[in-house]
Amino acid sequence: MDMTNQEYNRYVEGKAKPSPIWKNMLWAFVTGGVICTAGQGLRNLYLGMGLTETDAGTAVSVTLIFLSALFTGLGLFDKLAKHAGAGTLVPITGFANAVVSPALEFKSEGLIMGVGAKLFVIAGPVLVYGISASIVYGILLQLFSR
Repeated sequence: MDMTNQEYNRYVEGKAKPSPIWKNMLWAFVTGGVICTAGQGLRNLYLGMGLTETDAGTAVSVTLIFLSALFTGLGLFDKLAKHAGAGTLVPITGFANAVVSPALEFKSEGLIMGVGAKLFVIAGPVLVYGISASIVYGILLQLFSR
């Protein structure tokens, strides 16, 4: 079957279901808001338990990472993301999911070549470019702030 690019695009547009963009945006907004509200609730809880501002922030981060990893392992995070879409990508929960998912997918290949090797498949480039950008930024800041 020989088709031009325009014919193929028309064919695909005819077969594709239209995306409910407004519904998707609303769900993403609500889900992201619920995750952030839960984080704020945890912060208030930790502050009420006597932690300092810095320690409460750290405890919230650790708790959200743990819960995201746990929910990913139990298969609940994927079910939530299927309905909530981008709302689950609130940075810390989305990052935890991105680290745990490939590790779980390749656990049958063993702890070293499966879990260990795939643990940073998605997170690795983020860390490399984030650290590299911070180094370049620091050098530029030192050069131009004198």
